[in-house]
Amino acid sequence: MKAKEIRDMSTEEIAQRLQEEQEQLTHMQFQHAIADLQNPLILRQKRRFIAQLNTIMKERSSAA
Repeated sequence: MKAKEIRDMSTEEIAQRLQEEQEQLTHMQFQHAIADLQNPLILRQKRRFIAQLNTIMKERSSAA
């Protein structure tokens, strides 16, 4: 998802998406600890996407 698409979302939608992504990341990390994931690079992509969501949320809170 592009940053422009995220900025077009409402704050509530971003917060909900952030929570969902964090839950998925936790689940994937647990799976990775127990057994190998098919593609462990997904963990990096999830972490980066979560960071992107957090950055946009902070931009909105500082602008308000």
